[in-house]
Amino acid sequence: MEFLTIGAFARASRLSPKALRLYGELDLLRPARVDPDTGYRYYAAGQLGRARLVAWLRRLGMPLAEIRAVCALDAAGAAPAIRAYWDRVEAETAVRRDLAAFLVHQLTGATGREPLTMLELRHHAHSDRGQVRPANQDTVHAGRRVLAVADGFGPAGAPASSAAVAALRYLDDAEELAAGGVLHLLEDAVRSAGEAVGDLAGCGEVGTTLTALLWTGAELALAHIGDSRAYLLRDGELSRITRDHRVQPESLLLLKALTGGDAPVPDLRLQEVREGDRFLLCSDGLTEVLPDARIAALLAAGAQPERTVRLLVEEANAAGGPDNVSCVVADVVVSGRTSAPVD
Repeated sequence: MEFLTIGAFARASRLSPKALRLYGELDLLRPARVDPDTGYRYYAAGQLGRARLVAWLRRLGMPLAEIRAVCALDAAGAAPAIRAYWDRVEAETAVRRDLAAFLVHQLTGATGREPLTMLELRHHAHSDRGQVRPANQDTVHAGRRVLAVADGFGPAGAPASSAAVAALRYLDDAEELAAGGVLHLLEDAVRSAGEAVGDLAGCGEVGTTLTALLWTGAELALAHIGDSRAYLLRDGELSRITRDHRVQPESLLLLKALTGGDAPVPDLRLQEVREGDRFLLCSDGLTEVLPDARIAALLAAGAQPERTVRLLVEEANAAGGPDNVSCVVADVVVSGRTSAPVD
């Protein structure tokens, strides 16, 4: 078998040696051979096709998690996956183009078109110990851009969930989020969250789930790992926008979580929003005791986010409260518009 040095392979694939090392660590593009004495990496000429595909997809701006999924497909499956990704990028670009036109209209006083409807989030978050657990290992956050729920486990579960959420909070201060780049930001933030959890490794087996939404000003980006959940209530219909990473549907064993081990691979997606949408992020302390139908009824009752969160937590505790329960409720509303509370 013909082997190429990492330098020669980098030149042929148009990937830097640094990128090749990263992709090897992420099990995306492992070297064909590693010298046991020097640790030097060698690649097979047959790996060039995959490497060039990775390079092209990165040039498109595709997040590593999606590249891994595309590379696992044959050509017939990869083509529609790439097309679907680019459709999302173009949709996000169109939203930002309209936002730019709106700003020009506002700043110049130009006439001839109706101003765009600007949306914002109104939200509330709360975490409760529940009726049984001696301590609360959940962490919630609802900031300017970031909504997040994390459910820690192990001896240092509370510090783990707190560290994971803290790793995302800097995104609250982002002034603008580039088209096609918001998922990159979330992916990097989740990787940082995993590293923060890894710093607690001396506390024994420890980890946390993490479900987060990042508001761009026009849509939401989702990052999810574990079995906390995100829901969307639209026109009275409730839909779950995450999937549980469990070994089996009824199992408490997680397939994926932030544990500080291998680089985390979260589910990442963009979520289109409309005026009137209501989002719920929650730990499994809510969903294990309240069926989706009851959650939908409480979300649809029309109460403001703070009151809705309070009702959700109260019902979970009334149902036994066997676990910590945490909720974030966020409404998509027209900027500057006030609404009478329904409590």
